[in-house]
Amino acid sequence: MGSQLLTAPNQLTLMRLIFVPFIVINIVDGNYGWALLLFVIAGISDGLDGLLARLLKQKTVLGMYMDPIADKMLLSTLFLVLSIEHKIQWKFTVLVFSRDIAILITSALLYAVLGFRDFRPSIFGKMNTVAQIGAVFFVLVSQLRESIWVHVTAHVLLWLVFVFTITSGLHYVILTGQRLKTHDRSRPTAAP
Repeated sequence: MGSQLLTAPNQLTLMRLIFVPFIVINIVDGNYGWALLLFVIAGISDGLDGLLARLLKQKTVLGMYMDPIADKMLLSTLFLVLSIEHKIQWKFTVLVFSRDIAILITSALLYAVLGFRDFRPSIFGKMNTVAQIGAVFFVLVSQLRESIWVHVTAHVLLWLVFVFTITSGLHYVILTGQRLKTHDRSRPTAAP
């Protein structure tokens, strides 16, 4: 496990986690320029860690779990803080948190009870993540620049988050059901 942690992609993922409190501090202090800069660096590190894992052939089990956790920590925390600061309406944040908590609890239960581990993200989940990143980016930009197109873009992206959160949640239920059927068929049955 220690050697997996020392790979370049996993170090970048850890850096992204370390950035979270500093982005929050800057938002709370009203330093939106610094918050935006750190958010952009965190986003670049997210793309870079996947690229490095492929190029350096350093894909690890730890990285497979740590990368989505870092993404969720970053985005969920920023949605929460931006709602507390009245920059994002609570309905978007509540929906984002509800979906993520439901998936987390379901995944933990299925793993604990059935040993089921196939929780790959769906295309709608990935689209949801992209919409969340875009929404946070434009909400932060809107604090630095008075521009109608920036506000409209942030608003449109927040509604896309709303749609993709619901769609990806429903799609996740369907996919998990299908994967569970395959999982059950592949498990050996006990003799009577």
